[in-house]
Amino acid sequence: MNAGVQQPASHTASYYAASSVPQADYPQQQGELSCDVCVVGGGFSGLNTAIELAERGLNVILLEARKIGWGASGRNGGQLIRGVGHGLEQFTPILGSDGVRELKLMGLEAVDIVRERIERHAIDCDLAWGYCDLANKPRDLQGFAEDAEELRSLGYRHELRLVQPEQMHSVVGSDRYVGGLIDMGSGHLHPLNLALGEAVVASKLGVRLFEQSAVTRIDYGSQVRVHTANGTVHASTLVLGCNAYLNDLNAELGGKVLPAGSYIIATEPLSEAQASQLLPQNMAVCDQRVALDYYRLSADRRLLFGGACHYSGRDPQDIAAYMRPKMLKVFPQLADVRIDYQWGGMIGIGANRLPQIGRLPDQPNVYFAQAYSGHGLNATHLAGRLLGEAISGQHSGRFDLFARVPHITFPGGKHLRSPLLALGMLWHRLKELT
Repeated sequence: MNAGVQQPASHTASYYAASSVPQADYPQQQGELSCDVCVVGGGFSGLNTAIELAERGLNVILLEARKIGWGASGRNGGQLIRGVGHGLEQFTPILGSDGVRELKLMGLEAVDIVRERIERHAIDCDLAWGYCDLANKPRDLQGFAEDAEELRSLGYRHELRLVQPEQMHSVVGSDRYVGGLIDMGSGHLHPLNLALGEAVVASKLGVRLFEQSAVTRIDYGSQVRVHTANGTVHASTLVLGCNAYLNDLNAELGGKVLPAGSYIIATEPLSEAQASQLLPQNMAVCDQRVALDYYRLSADRRLLFGGACHYSGRDPQDIAAYMRPKMLKVFPQLADVRIDYQWGGMIGIGANRLPQIGRLPDQPNVYFAQAYSGHGLNATHLAGRLLGEAISGQHSGRFDLFARVPHITFPGGKHLRSPLLALGMLWHRLKELT
């Protein structure tokens, strides 16, 4: 290795990277190129926006700073769960009751977009159906009953079933929970393999994909010029889909999304008996605490256990040492099980927890999608659909619902916003104890 020569960025050493399908190497962007739409970001937001635009006949270039799926798209918990946002009724004064209902319906559509894309293109990503919200307190179970009633009122077509305390071992082999809500319209998958499969789909549709092509500068105007280390892309329209990895590329958008660390460990492969004792129905699950636990089984029967969202901006020095005690609180029977993989990554948090999908007020040809607040697997696919509709001039009213919601800039600037939010989240955690 030559000193001073920057080596290409590879995927973090996760279970997903170790078990991924063969990966194509896309070239670096070089020279002067032109297109209708330049998409920045090679995660789910960028890939699905590119697919939607290419299907509508637009000429698209996608620029990824590292590898396709390098960020949260290739590292997340793999949980495909209905819905977008939290507490959508807060937006009634802005959108009206009909607008809020439309947001809820789009939250159901988001999972269908993923389902249809996988089925249509035969993407191999270990898709399995079945998800359960886990109740930490009796009041959580009452909330689940209300959720199920509302989902049915929206015409939700998948099975929903409340799980009573005495039935919980049929879902999860732990005494930690007092009930649950099973949703057979949500599930789990291998996220990196989904991203890699969608990159293949985009390429076949004519999208020009470039890796190791970090954007260094953007010149805005009626024709946007997007600069990389080795060239420039000229485009009529720009889409920024970098989420927590936007960094300093656009200060206005960067101030509205807070990068927060989330972490996962993967055990050694479990025996069939062990796996079925932990999660008898092979469901993805998630509890209701602020510092939530989420976990599931991989296709080769590893327990993938995640959570511990960090707003401090500092990662644990040893992720396995940090996460293993959390896993053992749920499953003490895993005390002698080896941890084979540990990794983390940044998710993008917005102040109101609604995905930020819109365009820059002073640059009407610059669109963005970010701040999925931990529910990005489905919401990114919805964002791609809405951006595709808006940029191509189809059904822009759906896009406008999201674009009408204002998003505050986090106080404290780049260096103080994370500590300030960490203090706020500590208050919420203390409130959970009451």
